[in-house]
Amino acid sequence: MKAAYYDKHGSYENIKIGDFPVPEIQEDEVLVNIKAFSLNHLDIWVMEGKYPVQIPMPHIFASDGAGIVVKVGKAVKHIKEGDKVIVYPGLSCGVCESCLSGKDNQCRQYHLLGVIENGVSAEYTKVPAINVFKIPEGLSFEEAASIGITYTTMWHSLVSRAGVKPGDTVLIHGGGSGVGTAGIQIAKLYGATVITTVGDDWKVEKAKGLGADFVINYKKENFVERVKEITEGKMCDIVIDHIGQETFPDSIEIAKRGGHVVTFGATTGGEPQINLRKIFGKNITIHGVYMGTKGEVAHYLKFFPDKLRPIIDSVFEFENVKDAYKKLLSRQFFGKIVVKV
Repeated sequence: MKAAYYDKHGSYENIKIGDFPVPEIQEDEVLVNIKAFSLNHLDIWVMEGKYPVQIPMPHIFASDGAGIVVKVGKAVKHIKEGDKVIVYPGLSCGVCESCLSGKDNQCRQYHLLGVIENGVSAEYTKVPAINVFKIPEGLSFEEAASIGITYTTMWHSLVSRAGVKPGDTVLIHGGGSGVGTAGIQIAKLYGATVITTVGDDWKVEKAKGLGADFVINYKKENFVERVKEITEGKMCDIVIDHIGQETFPDSIEIAKRGGHVVTFGATTGGEPQINLRKIFGKNITIHGVYMGTKGEVAHYLKFFPDKLRPIIDSVFEFENVKDAYKKLLSRQFFGKIVVKV
């Protein structure tokens, strides 16, 4: 099979395309012919050697994909050959207390496909059968490949952890990112008022078109002051911060008393300077989120494609995979970047 891979850490320029054996499946696994995969910043962190685990080389990367099941293990009953599926990347042991309690993202063995195991940047990938979900009717492979990490992380953040409810005011940093576009949709689904930040004027109307009530270009306006104006000093019930060091102290600032701040990314660094008095003085709850659960996936997929739908910025051919990652790093995109296989 053909696969995109790299054999040393560094930039996306190290990506190569070559031939690999088709994976052999176990009795509880399925083999999926990947039709599309989407990009995440996680791919970059792993690629550059910034992820805190040993990465086997050569490495087939990427975590989020969609395709067609071409082979099923003999113990698999709920999926058959020919099914169009989303490959959900969250892998866990399945038998520990956390897994059996439906909290598989808290499993001690929890990890993501495409990190320490080969990912979906290939014609074929194997995964446990419990990690594939049938694609909702009306979604393309490209859209289905854009769901996994972004929607699971945002659903877990907003719904399961922060408890978003009608009437809440939610600020989502990076409204033009994959998780940002997912978050705007989910927050609006729950009847919240959504404030989001973007770094380019051309993204403002796109974010509003997606449902954002207020859009702040953080390069032109101080988002703390704008939030004060928008909320008349009441500030935000929930703040979603996947930016990290540059924004997190101000994310604490714009959370209201008793509010929630969620962190699941650190693209600008992971060591912010925080005034602890701001946290305990305002009774703020901080949630650290790493993905979500399979149960949440099974639930939120019911809302696709009518209430929720991935926003696709651009689709690249397989041989142009380097250009896809170049665009990801440019930040000049709105939604998800996808590669066809």
